[in-house]
Amino acid sequence: MAILLAGFAPVPKSKPHAPDAFGRALAQAAIEQTQRFVLYDSAYVRITYPMGDVPADRGVCADVVVRAYRALGHDLQVLVHEDMRRAFARYPQRWGLARADPNIDHRRVPNLATFFARHGVRLGTARDPALYRAGDLVTWLVAGARPHIGVVTDRRDVDGSRPLVVHNIGAGPQIEDVLFAFPITGHYRFRP
Repeated sequence: MAILLAGFAPVPKSKPHAPDAFGRALAQAAIEQTQRFVLYDSAYVRITYPMGDVPADRGVCADVVVRAYRALGHDLQVLVHEDMRRAFARYPQRWGLARADPNIDHRRVPNLATFFARHGVRLGTARDPALYRAGDLVTWLVAGARPHIGVVTDRRDVDGSRPLVVHNIGAGPQIEDVLFAFPITGHYRFRP
């Protein structure tokens, strides 16, 4: 598995609906997670570094994203942690930390959003389903204050108008019609 530490290539500008093999593969890796039982568990856990993960039957919404990238050979644990070590002040200071922590950095939605904005492409948050491609990452605020993240897929809702999203909001990884269910706070395309 490749672990990228530096030299993030920018995502080429393209039409919102252009085919993207990496994005489709990332979406498929997220969809595959819906076949596994995962108990929603946000507990802080000491994990190995690199390639550390919480137990496979545990996780939160960020773990869906981390595991999808990892299935394609990209370790967000390392990528986010190393970027935070280099630019800690650019990341949210919400948890009272004095430095980066490889056990949790990549499992926090605000950190992932910051990383994707810094090293991918931050896209608009318009309510136009045509702008969302398979493999895009969307962040929301749920219940007014809880950050949440999911992976856009190439599967569509029942009338074919919106892409479905893989996320874990408490019942394990699910593929659902939730793209516009919550206020969108970010839309990103990160292709390592």
